[in-house]
Amino acid sequence: MQDKNSDSANKNPKKANLLDHHSIKHILDESVTEIVTSRGYVEDVRMSNIRLFLGTIIIVIALFAQFYKKKFPDNRDFLILCIVLYIVFNGLLQLIIYTKEKNAILFTYPPADSFTSTGLVVSSQLPRFSDMYTLVIASADPKSISANPPVRFTKSVTQWFTKDGILVEGLFWKDVEALINEYQKEPKKSK
Repeated sequence: MQDKNSDSANKNPKKANLLDHHSIKHILDESVTEIVTSRGYVEDVRMSNIRLFLGTIIIVIALFAQFYKKKFPDNRDFLILCIVLYIVFNGLLQLIIYTKEKNAILFTYPPADSFTSTGLVVSSQLPRFSDMYTLVIASADPKSISANPPVRFTKSVTQWFTKDGILVEGLFWKDVEALINEYQKEPKKSK
């Protein structure tokens, strides 16, 4: 499977603008998602669906406020209700993003052939004006008995990109797979 990906990498190399940290982070995050899902983890899109649903509600509220059949000031009470609902749903959306997602780039279900009952939360950081990329793999349910402790690495992005901005996928793939293997290792039991 890895050979297939490296063959496709040679045909369509992933190129980032090295002066734009968002471009670099996007390419790395996209590659991490490919690597994790290639290891048998299926993406869990429930959190994205909840965000989309709340966003749709917010848009509908705004549309009702804009196109209500009565004109101002006759629709004053209706507009106040729409504004309050807009603020409440927007606050709820921001709360979900702040508490649940944080820096997460991927939520997964557990692999089908695994004994664990919890998926993964993969998160990353690439601070502005820094070349240090941090990748964290943790359990989607840290309170579960089958949850392993989180693992992380922090490395310079200069190790994975050529001077032309092309991602050297083999090196990056190896580092991410090593982190996944570290997470999947059975924790040592203390006596």
